[in-house]
Amino acid sequence: MKYILLVGDGMGDFPLKELDGKTPLEAALTPGMDFIAQHGDLGLIQTVPPGMEPGSDVANMSLLGYRPEFQYTGRGPIEAASLGLSLRPEDVAFRCNLVTIKKIENRYVMYDYSAGHISTEEAKTLINDLNEHLASDKLFLHPGKSYRQILVWRGGPEGIKTYPPHDLLGRDIYEAWLVYENEPILRDFLLKAMAFLEKHPINLKRKEEGKLPANALWPWGQGRMPKLEPFEEKWGLKGAVVAAVDLIRGLGVLAGFKIIDVPGATGYLDTNYEGKAMAAIEALKEGADFVFLHVEAPDEASHEGSLDLKLKAIQDFDRYVVRTVLEEATAQLGEHRLMVVTDHYTPISLRTHASKPVPFAIYDSRDPQVKRTGGYNEKSAAETGLFFKTGEKLLSHFLQREPNLPEE
Repeated sequence: MKYILLVGDGMGDFPLKELDGKTPLEAALTPGMDFIAQHGDLGLIQTVPPGMEPGSDVANMSLLGYRPEFQYTGRGPIEAASLGLSLRPEDVAFRCNLVTIKKIENRYVMYDYSAGHISTEEAKTLINDLNEHLASDKLFLHPGKSYRQILVWRGGPEGIKTYPPHDLLGRDIYEAWLVYENEPILRDFLLKAMAFLEKHPINLKRKEEGKLPANALWPWGQGRMPKLEPFEEKWGLKGAVVAAVDLIRGLGVLAGFKIIDVPGATGYLDTNYEGKAMAAIEALKEGADFVFLHVEAPDEASHEGSLDLKLKAIQDFDRYVVRTVLEEATAQLGEHRLMVVTDHYTPISLRTHASKPVPFAIYDSRDPQVKRTGGYNEKSAAETGLFFKTGEKLLSHFLQREPNLPEE
């Protein structure tokens, strides 16, 4: 038996008047996901434990069968694991965005959390140059992909309250910035970085071309390196992960997965959807039992507040990932179980995450009977009454086995 878990990040949403009261999942053309919903198990999963922030880190850790309420330490160290950073026990890793901050009247506003989705090449040059001028034995940067970087603070505090920049879009950053004001070492580093970035040739060129400059660093999601039990020990299955973003790849590293690189996988709307689908099939043919395939595009469209882009991202995920995997698994694999799920809501109206239970659907090649009408969406999933309180319970249902838990 082969197992394939397909995650469309941030697909969940609220009913929208622009769609006559439908959600994007209801309005989008998604025959692949609808087929799975009609021929298999359909229900809801609470990916974000009560009291925790509804981030992709927490939600995807949950979908992998781990317990964030006990094992999560922060987003930064997970992404650091993806980049191969070796952290000491006392080190704290921050996720650190390159952002665009604008002065509007007398306010400094978070204008863009991604600096206009700056290219990886430009970002890497900025980060390397910043390191050359500012890095010390206490603080240093490590380049990631596009706007996503890592800031490591040797012996730094992990308990400070930071704010994700995508939660501050269009808002005055004064109160969120006070966190850094209370940490002089970090504050001075960030202020010097702003002055350096403002005059950097890459940003001067971006402004000349009408693009947004990466004129500030914004660290958040900090923590020390977590410890996850290997997925193979817990579930008895060899795993692999197909993802562009460091967060998901980092979870794969911590779980002991094989990390699959896909040319053209960007973590944005121009990603190589079909290449990711075929990479998952090849990984299963080459010995993996379980593949976790993640697509970031719907979430990025939601953060941008673009309904058109969100509908396109959902439809591209369905056409080039879900349907490709359905077709190729039938043609090339033996018995298999396939789950499609979103990790959390990212409502267009909010442009950030929400904690509501999200829809999942599971197809089993051994039982292809039609079980219901309707499709894969929030409303249809709620109507079935099937609900799991934790990702671990859902994964146990999907894998049809109980986890091998460590003794107390």
